[in-house]
This record gives sequence, C-alpha cells and structure tokens, in this order.
Amino acid sequence: MTKHDREIMEILAAYDLTNCAHSAAQLAGADPHTVARYVAIRDAGGSPFVRKSRPKIIDAYLEKIEELVERSEGQVRADVVHYRHLVPMGFGGDERTTRRAVSDAKARYRAGHRRTYRPWIAEPGMWAQYDWGKGPRVDGRETCLFCAWLAWSRYRVVIPTYDKTLPSALFCIDTMLRRFGAAPTYLLTDNERTVTVDRVAGLAVRHPLMVAAGRHYGLSVETCVAYDPETKGGSEASVRIAKADLVPTSANLLEDYGDFASLVVACGAFEEHVNARPHTETRRPPTEMLAAERAHLHPVPAEPFLTALGEVRTVRDDQTIRFGSVRYSLPKAWVGHQVFCRAYGEELVVVGRRDGELSEIRRHRLSTPGHPVVLDEDYPDYPPGGGPKIRELLPKDENEAAFLALGDGAERWLREACATGISRIRSKMAQALELAALVGSERVDRALGMAAFAGRFSDGDLASILEHLEQAGATGELVRAEESYFVQPGTSAWEEFGR
Repeated sequence: MTKHDREIMEILAAYDLTNCAHSAAQLAGADPHTVARYVAIRDAGGSPFVRKSRPKIIDAYLEKIEELVERSEGQVRADVVHYRHLVPMGFGGDERTTRRAVSDAKARYRAGHRRTYRPWIAEPGMWAQYDWGKGPRVDGRETCLFCAWLAWSRYRVVIPTYDKTLPSALFCIDTMLRRFGAAPTYLLTDNERTVTVDRVAGLAVRHPLMVAAGRHYGLSVETCVAYDPETKGGSEASVRIAKADLVPTSANLLEDYGDFASLVVACGAFEEHVNARPHTETRRPPTEMLAAERAHLHPVPAEPFLTALGEVRTVRDDQTIRFGSVRYSLPKAWVGHQVFCRAYGEELVVVGRRDGELSEIRRHRLSTPGHPVVLDEDYPDYPPGGGPKIRELLPKDENEAAFLALGDGAERWLREACATGISRIRSKMAQALELAALVGSERVDRALGMAAFAGRFSDGDLASILEHLEQAGATGELVRAEESYFVQPGTSAWEEFGR
C-alpha cells in the first residue's frame, strides 16, 4: 500500500532521529521493511514520493503508439489507435487503457514540440499596429472595427466603418495618426488584400497605394507572418477587448445600436475609458505615456494622403457628382472642380481642394439608385422642388423700373398678373404709379401685395384696397377670390326635387 507524503516524511524523520529501522518503525507506526525501503530509495538519490511504475499490458505497444502520434503530429484519435492498429496486432486490453497511453504520448509530444516566445520589448515611437474586427450590426448591416494601438504607450484607437476597402483603410490610418498626434516609424498589420497583393518566395508584395501612403506619412508599412500571432498579438488583443465592450452579446447585455452615429459615439467613449485607466502592464494610463512618447514620434503631414479621401469625381454643369450610380448635389462654386468622395457610415463625405487647402464641402446621406439627393440650398436661383424656374425681372423702360421700385408687393403683383393673363397690365401699372405719387409708395406697394394674394386685378381694385386700408387700418385674414367663396348657394337644393 502506498504511503501518503506526510507519512513518508514522518518515516524518514524517525529514521534520521534513531538511525535504526526498527526504532523508526516503532515511532512512525510502520513496518521496518517499509522504513528500510524508503530510506534506501532516498540514499540512492531517488524520490520516495514517486510511485514506481508497474508493468502494464500495453507496454509492448508503446513504441507503436509513439510512432502513430509522431506521424499525426499529435492529432491522432485514441479510438483510431485502438481499433485500427492495436487490436489487429493482438492487444487484449480495453479502449480506456489505450486512451490513457495515447494521452501520455501526446503530452510528451507537445512538450518536445512546444513553441516558445521571446518577450517583445517595444521602443518609444517605433511601432504602431492595427487590425480589423467584426463590429455590431446596425440597421441589419454589418460593420467593421478598425482597432489600432501604439505598442509602447498602449494608446488605443477604435474607428467604426462599413467596409475594409482601401479608401476606408487609408482614411482610418490618417485618422489614427491624427489622434496619436504624430506618426511612428513602423505600422504593423495583417496581410489584407489592401496591404499585400501577392507573395513571392514567402515575401509579401505590398500594395502600391499603401506604400505611397506610408511614404506620405513617413512610416514603413509592415505585415505579420501568416498564421503567426507572435508578430501581431498586441493588435489582436486590442480587437478582442474592443469587441467585448462594443459588440452586443449575452455577456455584456448591450442594447443594439439605433444608427451608425450611436456606434461612433460608443467607440469614442470606449477610447476615453481605456486610455484613461492604468494599463495592467505599465501601471500608467496610456494618455500619460502618449504624452511622453510623442517626443520620439515625427509630425503628421498637414494634408492627408489624397487616396484616403476617397474616389475622385468632377462636378458637372448640373452641380452634381455621381457616386454609386446616385447623383448628389454640390454648391455652384465647385462646378468643373475635382472633389474626393468616400462613404463613411451612412454618409457620403465630399472633400475639395481650393487654394492649396483641403476642406469638407458637404455630407450627404447615402441613397440608392433612382433616388438622387438634390438639395434646394444648392440651387438658390431655382424654386424648391421641381417647379418652373423663377425668371429674373428685367425692366425695359423707366415706367417698368419705377413700378418695380415700389417694392416686393409690386413684383408679386406683376408676376401674378402675368401668370393669370390679365389685360392692360401696363395701364394698371401706370395707375399704380399715379396712386403712389398721391398716397405714398409704401401704401401702394402693400396694397399691390394684397391684391396679388387675393387675385384682384380688375380696374378700381387697387384703389378700393387702398381705401379699405385707410379706413380699417389693420388688415384681417385675406380671402382669395375663388369658387368656394361665391355667394351663390349652388344647386344642391335641387337634388331632392321630384323625389
């Protein structure tokens, strides 16, 4: 019967005290032969606490098991070893015995093939990393999370997007560097198609635009070794932490985001939280360490890499650009100029260059083909909607100029009179000028506006309105002359005749 560790220690202590196996056996309550056996194991340099392995029925098959584990690189199943190999060889034990032997062989294989890592000691201003993570669904649409961090200060940046295209990646990189306040020497990322376009002899072939962007910002874009977390474990950890706090799951009990703007706000709040608290490795807040790391970084160019702004479009004569088979309107001043368009969230961001400076022109809500986005504010010379164009008034003689000089009411009267088809308009304009000379231009202009609103263009209507204004002073609700205000009761009473 095997003794417990405490009993073995008491036996050895009793023997050291008495130097006699019989006396030690009496003190420890054990057999003298047991005392002698444990003392002999200890004196021989062995460990009395390790059980001596007894011969097993599977010992003759251990070499075959080791061979199968080596061939499968530690992946072979125990039931396959038992039924496909050992049983045909004459093994008479049960499957549980084989499972134990295979488990021990796999443990020895992993111990001999275990990969070890050298700790990465980051230098200030040297490395920044980024990676993409799957974001939450917003209005049934999947999003992406651009997660980046500075390796030394552990300062994190999280930017939500709807895609991982090259313009979106370059935009996120530009935003990341401006949030850092400076640029590092190297930017490490995964082998996305936006970064690595091919592989030759195991070497990654960089995307030309990504190389140009790195040259613009003064940094070198590097990619990790495929399937190797050692070279990019930091950014992957940042993705995991960001998803744990931003993607709604049953673990964090977050509510779904109502729109993309809510996700942007949540990412900003997450950045402030993780960058303000002490990091577990450095015991210092990343914001504090970033202030010290900026001394080792180099400045970010004032203007972003142009491709980061999106696709190039030329503003046409109708003041529109076409993006995604949808037309979007822009101010008249940008006609003929080239602008940069990119989709960010639910918006189309349009940026233009003028006098060597970049400026954001407009943010449109993204639309679908067949539904153009045309804003009335971009066409001040046209009426709202799709109505007829408002013609500019061009007086041909002194009388027309004098009449229009009365004010807005005169202009409104003239437009309504022409649209209605009133006869003898010029003579009525002359009468209005005569009345203006008698009672004043302001009163006549007011009366003309009321006449245009009420649709009164007959002879004597202007004088009647002026007389009413003089007697009543303040005006009440104006009534436009139309069929609903006729005095005639109509013919509804005749409907019951003869019934």
